[in-house]
Amino acid sequence: MVIRLDLCFDYTIGVRFTTGELAAILEGDHGGVDSTVAGVSIDSRSVHPGQLFVALVAERDGHDFISTALKGGASAYLHSRPGNWGGAGVLVRDTKVALAAIGAASRKRLMASTVIGVTGSVGKTSVKDLIAAACSGVRKTHANVASFNNELGLPITLANAPADTEVAVLEMGARGIGHVQELCKIARPNVGLITKIAAAHTELFGTLDQVAQAKGELIECLPVDGTAILNAEDSYAMRAATRTRAQVMTFGLAHGDVRATDIVVGPDLRPQFRLMTPDGSFDLQLAAAGAHMAGNAAAAVAAAIAAGVSVPDAIEGIAKAELSPLRMQVEHTPTGAVVINDAYNANPTSMRAALNALASTDAGRKVAVLGVMAELGDGADDEHRAIATEATEAGVEVLAVNCEAYGSGVLHVPDIGEAIAALGSIGEGDAVLVKGSRVAALERFAAVLTAGTQSDG
Repeated sequence: MVIRLDLCFDYTIGVRFTTGELAAILEGDHGGVDSTVAGVSIDSRSVHPGQLFVALVAERDGHDFISTALKGGASAYLHSRPGNWGGAGVLVRDTKVALAAIGAASRKRLMASTVIGVTGSVGKTSVKDLIAAACSGVRKTHANVASFNNELGLPITLANAPADTEVAVLEMGARGIGHVQELCKIARPNVGLITKIAAAHTELFGTLDQVAQAKGELIECLPVDGTAILNAEDSYAMRAATRTRAQVMTFGLAHGDVRATDIVVGPDLRPQFRLMTPDGSFDLQLAAAGAHMAGNAAAAVAAAIAAGVSVPDAIEGIAKAELSPLRMQVEHTPTGAVVINDAYNANPTSMRAALNALASTDAGRKVAVLGVMAELGDGADDEHRAIATEATEAGVEVLAVNCEAYGSGVLHVPDIGEAIAALGSIGEGDAVLVKGSRVAALERFAAVLTAGTQSDG
């Protein structure tokens, strides 16, 4: 049996508050009857019965959807301007600020929980998924959906955690100095893990030193009796050890308290390896694809140990885990070609790992359909050209979609429709990697291939 991490938790039974309690916590005004809410939603289309609908004001004004949310089953709503919506409401100055406060209040009601924060430049979501799988077999575990990891997603995740949650696994994203620190004020993690510090979003951060400074805020915020989990083979990540009095555990391949060795990748791209731990060595095969997932598994087992889960229990859970969608998702076309759908995001580190997975296959034809690696800053063109060179040297054809930065020597096309035409006929014995940053939206290309159609819709 394979565990789907996006399906194995009940997100509809969250931490309970009465609207009167919320009004007191948020210093707001309570209107209507006192109602009980369980969890929160910011999307009126997917609100669950009993939830609190939070009317955020952004590109669209959530106040316009309060009536829809109430019809959808919301028990109450949070709003920042008066209106005649009926039902139970709590009026606050700023609903976004209030949402963060609800997340913090929810965390306090989960005081018995182990809260694991996960950050880094690459691999956050995959490691988060694997940690959740490692813990869920023996402890009631809750984790954020996909990459719901920012100032909105994190408090929503905490508010939607069941009251009996024992382990909460929270991915923490950052787009600048201070962002992780603000998330930690809400989540108050007692275990913190940094996957890797790499060139991702450097256009926003500036330098790797600044990336390390920002990600290290997670470790700095840990309590003295907490545990910091760091990549032993990343000097930038290891710097964070000097910023905490918490216990430090490490993970890696050649080095670390928990490390993956003797990695072998089969024809299905699933890695088999030996996991060395403080409690002995164990053989393991993942359901997730790619040799680099072995290192992610080592990180996850280290986090599970910190959460009080035995290594055998952690390994049993990890072996069954699939990742969130669009992360090294191995699919097939109707004609039998392998499609590696890793289209969720891209930076040089994750791009190299995905290309290595493609190159390791025994396919006769290997094609990488690549979109832009966004937010890399001044060195972006050099990074793209380096990726293209490494791919072609490894025997991989590169098809660049709407990204001239990959330079000469690769085939350039303007859009997905042209990419489908340029790829031509593929079938059994062929393998295609689909990868780019979120703005490239290349999952549409993968969908066309796996559906066996010739139009990008």
